[in-house]
Amino acid sequence: MNVHQNQIASITGVGSYLPEKILTNHALEKLVDTTDDWILQRTGIRERRIVENGVTTSDLGAIASLKAIENAGISAEEIDMIITSTITPDYLFPSTSCCLQKQIGAVHASAFDISAACAGFVYALSIGQSVINSGAAKTVLVVGAECLSKITDYTDRATCILFGDGAGAVVLQNNKEKHQILDTRVVSDGTYADVLIIPGGGSKHPATTESVQERLHYIRFKGKEVFKLAINTITNLVIETAQKNGFAVQDIDLIIPHQSNLRIIEATMERLKLPMEKAFVNIDKYGNTSSASVPIAIDEAQQEGRLRKGDLVMLVAFGGGLTWGSCVIRW
Repeated sequence: MNVHQNQIASITGVGSYLPEKILTNHALEKLVDTTDDWILQRTGIRERRIVENGVTTSDLGAIASLKAIENAGISAEEIDMIITSTITPDYLFPSTSCCLQKQIGAVHASAFDISAACAGFVYALSIGQSVINSGAAKTVLVVGAECLSKITDYTDRATCILFGDGAGAVVLQNNKEKHQILDTRVVSDGTYADVLIIPGGGSKHPATTESVQERLHYIRFKGKEVFKLAINTITNLVIETAQKNGFAVQDIDLIIPHQSNLRIIEATMERLKLPMEKAFVNIDKYGNTSSASVPIAIDEAQQEGRLRKGDLVMLVAFGGGLTWGSCVIRW
């Protein structure tokens, strides 16, 4: 994306929030025919966080946003735009961003959602970067928030082991002293739209008694196909992004990938000839939180001292749509 002569989007604040309730693999053993060892070997997941009844996606996003706002040293009134990525909105409309806006008191912001599944946060980040670089806004709040437990079928052992709830957020501003976004890339291929999908609830299969009985309102995916596509796509994405920006893959100090499956992350790093130490991983604690996983990981990586000033950092994500994207940051 072209950078305005006097503007460059930087991350000036980060925050995240995870619900307190923990769902372990051992607890899932009581729900479906699975084992802790089986889940761990195939996914790398030990546990995931689950919201209590009555908690919404905007509730999670608001807490993460307030932490990011505090970390940036600004007030909510300074926010010009809120972009929330989610596949578990509070409502079909109004947007979750508008619900979140009310909670945090961002009275001067425009607010809207995007839906790009697990790549959604990177998509939202690319929009925020463009808005800042163009000079159209001074402060943009980008949020990834999900209550995936509410669209997970806990009778389906193929999917219920994977997903958890959580939220992360970043504040973007024109500040060359902070963590500069050098480049974002977003790509999609709708020919694979059916490999990761919630069939019911939209205009194709509106909610009916039959759609509920057929469990069409839960996540369905073709695991083997998604696994193969993810490894190939993410590997090529990292290589192409590095080439486009004039650095070698080996120059990357830290890759923060979407936390979908540990085996996907390991296979990708192996193909890139990078040590696992250069990948940030927290899937064992939270499972797959879709578009919340990357911002949660950014916040944790910063808290753990994994992000040092001057580091070359790459965010990568792959999800339903199919959608994928990358973001290069000079920390």
